Amino acid sequence: MSICILGIESSCDDTSAAVLEDTRVLSNVIANQDVHRTFGGVVPELASRAHQQNIIPVVEVALHKAKITKNQLNAVAFTRGPGLLGSLLVGTSFSKAFAMGLGIPIIEVDHLKAHILSHFIKDKPDKETPSLPFLCLTVSGGHTQIVRVDSPSEMKVIGTTIDDAAGEAFDKAAKIMGLPYPGGPEIDKLAKSGNPGAFHFPESSMQGLNYSFSGLKTSFLYFLRDRLKEDGQFIEKHKADLSASIQQTIIRILMNKLKRAVRETGISEVAIAGGVSANSALRATLRQASDELGWKVYIPDFEYSTDNAAMIAMAGYFKYLDGDFASQDLTPYSKSRF
Repeated sequence: MSICILGIESSCDDTSAAVLEDTRVLSNVIANQDVHRTFGGVVPELASRAHQQNIIPVVEVALHKAKITKNQLNAVAFTRGPGLLGSLLVGTSFSKAFAMGLGIPIIEVDHLKAHILSHFIKDKPDKETPSLPFLCLTVSGGHTQIVRVDSPSEMKVIGTTIDDAAGEAFDKAAKIMGLPYPGGPEIDKLAKSGNPGAFHFPESSMQGLNYSFSGLKTSFLYFLRDRLKEDGQFIEKHKADLSASIQQTIIRILMNKLKRAVRETGISEVAIAGGVSANSALRATLRQASDELGWKVYIPDFEYSTDNAAMIAMAGYFKYLDGDFASQDLTPYSKSRF
């Protein structure tokens, strides 16, 4: 008998609802919040208000696209954290009330684990899924981790950033150059016509498998400050080369630790996940590593790389099979417990 899971994602500024039948996506609806572009970043209070406006119509559209009624649902899975507390409260409260009204269980999902488990979505009959165990490089605006995945419920972080995330480094570099928010995609676009070897930026020398990006952000800021003193149009003249150079530096930092993780664990099944996994250069670099190093590589479809409810429902499906349900008295959390 098929299991239908409604997924709810509201950890940041996207309100999303999805319906999965087992591992197959029936619908995946996302409402974006363009209001944040004006401020160059997500404003938490505005985000939570927009979630309140969006969540009911988004769920209605998701059920309609899935061609099922709410009474056919077996459970509601929702993002409990990490994320913005105000935003998470909207999704958590809705999920509790909606499930209680239907008399079905709720399933709490960790946002970061859901990104990893999105690789098990089978929206195409011939889609390959990772073999266990595998390594996953999870990269986003708020997190950068290397995770060893032994099963859908058994994961271990073996490397993480001690300060800023890779996505934050992209966005900060873009902001310094005066690019619109979100900056990561803008850098990716400009870098395609730039020379990645035009400028050199220092890399941190962290021990083990951990990352650090705060020093890179600072060196990029100081580099441009000094060049602008010499030429006020320096950024405008070199935007493509600057984008290509900072992008290559970030990717090189990510890949050096990932290669070390493969050597140390002996695991050559490698996946990427999170918003930065949409970066075209990172995808190309990972494919190149697959050819040169013999890795088996898994790259998510673009629709599952950014925040979405399909990955929440996918994680919820595995928990449903384990009978791992949540209680109505739980509260969301802002910082990762993973």
